[in-house]
Amino acid sequence: MAAYTADLVDFDEALERYDPVLGFEVHVELNTRTKMFSDAPNAFGDVPNSNITPVDLGLPGVLPVVNKTAVEYSIMLGLALNCQIAESCRFARKNYFYPDTPKNFQTSQYDEPIAHDGYLDIELADGEVFRVEIERAHMEEDAGKLTHMGGATGRIQGADFSLVDYNRAGVPLVEIVTKPITGAGHRAPELAKAYVGAIREIVKALGISDARMERGNVRCDANVSLMPKGATKFGTRSETKNVNSLRAVEHAVRHEIQRHAAVLDSGEAIVQETRHWHEDTRTTTSGRPKSDADDYRYFPEPDLLPIVTNEAWIEEIRSRLPEPPAERRKRLQADWGYSDAEFRDVVNAGLMDAIEETIDAGATPAVARKWWMGEISRLAKNADVEPTDLGATPATIIELDSLIQARKINDKIARQVLEHVIAGEGTPGEIVEKRGLAVVNDDSALGEAIDAAMAEMPGVVEKIKGGKLQAVGALIGPVMKATRGQADAARVRELVLEKLGIEG
Repeated sequence: MAAYTADLVDFDEALERYDPVLGFEVHVELNTRTKMFSDAPNAFGDVPNSNITPVDLGLPGVLPVVNKTAVEYSIMLGLALNCQIAESCRFARKNYFYPDTPKNFQTSQYDEPIAHDGYLDIELADGEVFRVEIERAHMEEDAGKLTHMGGATGRIQGADFSLVDYNRAGVPLVEIVTKPITGAGHRAPELAKAYVGAIREIVKALGISDARMERGNVRCDANVSLMPKGATKFGTRSETKNVNSLRAVEHAVRHEIQRHAAVLDSGEAIVQETRHWHEDTRTTTSGRPKSDADDYRYFPEPDLLPIVTNEAWIEEIRSRLPEPPAERRKRLQADWGYSDAEFRDVVNAGLMDAIEETIDAGATPAVARKWWMGEISRLAKNADVEPTDLGATPATIIELDSLIQARKINDKIARQVLEHVIAGEGTPGEIVEKRGLAVVNDDSALGEAIDAAMAEMPGVVEKIKGGKLQAVGALIGPVMKATRGQADAARVRELVLEKLGIEG
């Protein structure tokens, strides 16, 4: 059947006629020292195909050995997701041919996962809590990485050939699979972003994953289907694969709702398939027909014994769990003194960790919030990147504030300095010196500018003499203009009052 190419249906219009059904498969790479079934290093960024062993390649005569740390990390995650931990679980072979899976099967879990039947309460932007039911969290190994060469986009479409790096093959993974999610309605894209964000927050807090989505440590397969209003049978789903940013998850779900509605409105049928997400156009394209579980011919892994847990082991692992993220948020809000609205804005912007790091580094809560939620977020929005990807660091903010407090620069200049920091020109102090951006606090230079302003605005001078000290602000503007915005406003005010013989 030909792909449907009509314009997307308006999002609000689509949800007048259809109810979305969501499902998420979030893959979390564990940061163990070695891989899931071999002693090959689990390291990012090494020379391609250098971190592999015969076990990773599935060569004849080799036998896998389970990584105990990976099992414990998986139990930790299961407990954090309010799951039941299986008394016994086992691995299975998931059979399929793909060039980044050298064994021609993936060692995974199917009907006997390590953790099952959990839930996660997701808080949305306005404080509403939406419970997401979790079907299972199972252990498996990651596949290798393909790099597509010769095309314009770096994707398989249009590429001349592909290179495979098996360094990632065998890296421990936990795949978290939700039950079908209904009832989200218009908030489906927002819920998708919040849910994946909550998973990332949990694994970071547990310390079991680096959780860097740009590296693929956390990846989401987002399933979307639509049901006509009033229907009870789920529609055919599509699965957008390996979405690796929170914004992309939100946009992919929104796009697929609009696309599904367009296909259904045309009288055509949805194809059950995987789809590729394109961040540049914020669209999806068809991948391959989606297989069902039977197509993978799962069967128990004959080379690995079942993993048997006991209550004492599980409780020992439970005792190592850190403060739950929800409780951490309450504690941080109280420690920082933010209002409910202020803290909600911080959480929704994904900046809680950045602000915490900045405060821990020595900034006040007010200063940390001012910069991350203010100028840094504004510049990030203009650049269409996440604020934490812009290049500003806690050290940047602390140095900017120190320069302001020392009255070497003012707020306006500080914002200029930040832009130069982001451009890679150096530290705030280096940029102030190199570009000559220090405030003018030389009394003689300021005095000349003040005299000129007073001569041009005698009415303002009379108001100040008459006791209206707030009128000094009218003189500060021209002085700032004369000094290219580099005057020390506080010192300007002091000098104006001194010249007029008025005590401040």
